[in-house]
Amino acid sequence: MSEVRLSVEQRTEFGKGAARRTRRAGKIPAVLYGHGSDPKHLSLPAVEFARAVRDNGHNAVLTLEVADGSNELALTKTITTHPIKSYIEHVDLLLVKRGEKVTVQVPLAITGTAGPGTVVSQETTEIEVEAEALHIPEQFELSIEGAEVGTQFHASDIVLPRGVTMQSDPDTLVVNVVEASAPMDEAEAEAQAEEAAEESEQS
Repeated sequence: MSEVRLSVEQRTEFGKGAARRTRRAGKIPAVLYGHGSDPKHLSLPAVEFARAVRDNGHNAVLTLEVADGSNELALTKTITTHPIKSYIEHVDLLLVKRGEKVTVQVPLAITGTAGPGTVVSQETTEIEVEAEALHIPEQFELSIEGAEVGTQFHASDIVLPRGVTMQSDPDTLVVNVVEASAPMDEAEAEAQAEEAAEESEQS
């Protein structure tokens, strides 16, 4: 995961009105906290931040170049988006140091094709791990190529890079491979439809 540099400003106005003005100016209200320091209220450039998240995922590590001349290293912790319009409303950032380990949720991608006559159910989409802040994996991959009916994959089956430690329960079910239902023929479908219609009339 690449490190991203952003020029940011400190905010001196707070509240909903101030947040709206910040967003109208093409910026995102943010708070930087961690290591026992007082929270810093910042405004991030909206376009550049959205690009960083798109290219690096929600665990993007940012070098914040603050207008007062200081630089801070931060991990994107929480992104709040508008429920309808989907623009970013607010960001929480966690202050980190080089070499420091952090606990994060990393997406899990399933690759390959299970055996014939199977249906694959992905039970878990993210795995919690501990990793160095500047070496957080963008995603993990788990191959299910040729998996037969009854096969189950757990968190312990995911191969982790060196320096990354599993924090999720190793027994967490990740993928379940089950038998595909036999297709219903036309006669069975008609019979079920007639039965449902009769029950509806009787109720």
